[in-house]
Amino acid sequence: MLRLFRDNHVRGILATSRPNDGTRALVEAKADGLRVVPFLRPYRVRADIPTWFADPDIYALVETEFGRGYYVGIGEFHIYGDSAAGPWVKRLVDFAVARDLYLHAHADDRAIEHLFAHDARAKVIWAHTGFTTPPEKVAAYLDRHPTLWGELSYRGGIVAGDGRLSNDWRWLFERYPDRFLLGSDTWINERWASYGEIMAGYRAWLAELPPPVAEAIAYRNAERLFAR
Repeated sequence: MLRLFRDNHVRGILATSRPNDGTRALVEAKADGLRVVPFLRPYRVRADIPTWFADPDIYALVETEFGRGYYVGIGEFHIYGDSAAGPWVKRLVDFAVARDLYLHAHADDRAIEHLFAHDARAKVIWAHTGFTTPPEKVAAYLDRHPTLWGELSYRGGIVAGDGRLSNDWRWLFERYPDRFLLGSDTWINERWASYGEIMAGYRAWLAELPPPVAEAIAYRNAERLFAR
């Protein structure tokens, strides 16, 4: 894993795992040349994914794990529709806002709206930028919520049918250069096997943008957000 990062000139990662043991191992390894930004995942096992948002034991897990003292965010967590309106999600949002933590949300549009309804100050990294949310709606969310950032792994529509950066996404990136982050989402082994291809795909369309915009999305936004 560390060799893959070096070979692909990746110097920083947002680390999350289920359970949190993998993230702790990366933090504690203190690998030379790699900045690890640890996020606390509210899952113990895969079966927690569809139920965590209504489980008080998960909130207790978050409180306990956060006590390790080095997490800068919570997630990636999966949340959809009105499930995000529940009291335990509100408590999680309140917990994050009170401690200046990011929320890494794999969420649909409705859930994103609920997260900000709980507290407009929430700092949300939107995993996959909604997968298929139309670019004009993404723009509206970015205008409305200054503490929302889009993470771009698996995001559809960025590359057009001719293999080049689509006009809609070129417009989004140039209008909001400080609001997007790159992620590889290595959630299965196949993603590790294709890691070099994933990074090369990013670099291909980044090369079509003005250099300051490309640099912001590639790494400067992450450096700024996670400077502490």
